[in-house]
This record gives sequence, C-alpha cells and structure tokens, in this order.
Amino acid sequence: MAVSAMSHAPQPHRADSRKRPLRLFLCGDVMTGRGIDQVMRHPCDPVLHESHVHSAQDYVELAERANGPIPRRVAPSYIWGVALAELDRMRPDVRIINLETAITRSDDYVRKGINYRMSPQNAACLSTASIDCCNLANNHILDWGSSGLIETLATLERLNVKAVGAGRNIHEAGTPAALDVPAKGRVLVFSFGSATSGIPPSWEARIDSPGVNLLSELSDRGADRVAEHVSRIKQSGDLVIVSLHWGSNWGYDIPGQQQQFARALIDRAGASIVYGHSSHHPRAIEIHRNRLILYGCGDFLNDYEGISGYEEYRGDLTLMYFADLEPTAGTLVALEMTPLQIKKFQLARPTKTDVEWIRQTLDRECRQFKARALPGPDGQIVLAAPETIAAI
Repeated sequence: MAVSAMSHAPQPHRADSRKRPLRLFLCGDVMTGRGIDQVMRHPCDPVLHESHVHSAQDYVELAERANGPIPRRVAPSYIWGVALAELDRMRPDVRIINLETAITRSDDYVRKGINYRMSPQNAACLSTASIDCCNLANNHILDWGSSGLIETLATLERLNVKAVGAGRNIHEAGTPAALDVPAKGRVLVFSFGSATSGIPPSWEARIDSPGVNLLSELSDRGADRVAEHVSRIKQSGDLVIVSLHWGSNWGYDIPGQQQQFARALIDRAGASIVYGHSSHHPRAIEIHRNRLILYGCGDFLNDYEGISGYEEYRGDLTLMYFADLEPTAGTLVALEMTPLQIKKFQLARPTKTDVEWIRQTLDRECRQFKARALPGPDGQIVLAAPETIAAI
C-alpha cells in the first residue's frame, strides 16, 4: 500500500459505492466555551474562577485587541467559518471531533484553575457542522462537576450527536460510538483519556458514578486491555478508531511509550486509526502497517487569541484531517489536510506563507517516521507514506 501524494478529491456518485473509500473528518480539540460562548446567542454567566481572569468577556476583549472586532450574538455557523465550505467540498462520511468543553449551565465548578463551559442553547453549533461524534474523554469535560457532564450528555443526545469516552457510569463511558455508513460498513469509535493529559484520577467513571473512560497507563498491559475490550465488541467488517487524549500541550517530542502504545493498538486491537489529541498544535503522523497514527491533531477551535507565550508553535494554525480508508480492510488510502487559522473566534483561510510554514513543520516532524507532508492542490497538504517517498 502507498498513501498517494496526489489529491483524492470527492468522486461522482457510482452505483457501487462500496468501491469508494470511506472518508473520515477528524480534528483536534474543539473548545467552544468561555470567550467563544460569550459571542454566541445564549451565553453562560461570564464569571470565571481563574487566578488572573475573572470574566470570560476578558478573553473576547483580548482576542479583539489582537485581531479586531468580533461580532456578538453570532449564528451557530459563525465559528466554523470556511471549514463548512471545506466539509461540503470534501464530503466526509463521518465527522468526529474532540469536544473539550462541558455543555452546561452548572455552577458546580471544580477548583482546577481553568474551567470551560458552553451554554446548552449554543450547542446547535455542533449540528450546524453536522458533527456525528464527540470524544469526551479529556481533561475539561468534568470542569463543572458530574452535573455538568450529565447535562453535556443529555444535550448531545438531544442533538443526535454520539458521545463517547465519558458517561453516567463506567459501562456507558467505555461503550464505543457506532456509526453506520450506508454501503460502506460500520465505524466504531473507542475513546480513552490518558492521565498524561492531566485528567485527575478522581474523574474515572465507576460502576455507580459518572466520569471518563480513564487510561491509567500507556503500557503493554494497557494495550492488551484495550485490545480485549475492542475484540468483545468489534464485528466482522467494522472499522475501529481509537481516540486518545494524551500527553503534553506543547512541543514536538513523541515519547517512546506513546509510539509503542499506538502501534500496539494497531497490532493487537486492529485499529485503523489511532486518533491522538491534547497538544495545542499538530504533531507528527506515522503510517504503521498501512494504518494511520495521528500523534497530536492540535487545537481546532479555541479562545486563545492574544494570549502570549509559545508563539513559536503557531497554535492559531489548525488542520482539518480527511482520511480515506479502504472499507473492507480498513487500511489507509489517502490522507489530506486542510490548513486553517483561528481568527476572531472563527476558522479562516491562512496566507500561503502560513500554509507553507505548517506544511514544512509537519514535514520535518513526520520524517522521523519516514513519512512526508507534501504540497497538495488548493492549499491542502497530503501525506506520503514510506513506500512512495523514493518515487517523489
């Protein structure tokens, strides 16, 4: 198998759609709380419990000082900006995000320094982008306590968006999201939150209490437990995505235990994609046994504009990941990435200079895994796997 460096643009409908790849849209952390929530139509109380910032409105003003006026009471579509047109163009079969905010008006905040929440009345923004599945196993989903998590789950259910990785008990937290794609099969999304991302041990879901599907260790034993869990649920023909919220926020280092764990999920659990997030900027990509490992997808939406520190990582530049899988085998056919930029709490097109910066950065980091990030058409970036590099 070779992941082509050529574009795999959407193809016209054919009678036998099973021959077409199954296309997934994936992205990193979607944080629509705090300042972003404030500019939408039904914001929560702006009061914050941070050491230096006491109102979410301050984050709006900080972003405006950096990039100019931001409209208020925006429509649910506003935050997605040009990403909506890109989704229409690429036509993914399944759309998966890591939702890194509670959807709640609960005031039961956890004393942890940073607490994210979005009003349930603003959660229509998820439907506007036709999101199919939200990973919840992360270090912000219980920022407003168990009541905040339960309201988040109820809101997603009302919107008909699958939630995975957190639940009202351990069974619900560990149950994968099952996404049926007509004529192409079923995608199972298993979601785990690693303690390495800062998830408190007390947030782990129990038999009789809500919480996250916590992964206590990135080890052979941990990989075996995941593989056993997957094997009990997976049926013939299912494609498995393992979502992992893990690791640090900044830096390009990929710890050896992450590499070994990700590869083990492919070798033992049969994962087609290991979908990693938590880093605030994109990290390296690996192809292992014709399967995709995204070590860190970076942030996709946040209210960090104007916040100083770590500027060298360009956390304002984001990626839309479009992965084409062979529906029967689950192997990777192609990976295309569309660079965007967070500006005025909205996703916009970056300059050609910025596109080339993020491409070169990603290419540099992918080389350690003998993969390349190459220029594609229409400002996209395409992944070239080891087998194709010699021909480039």
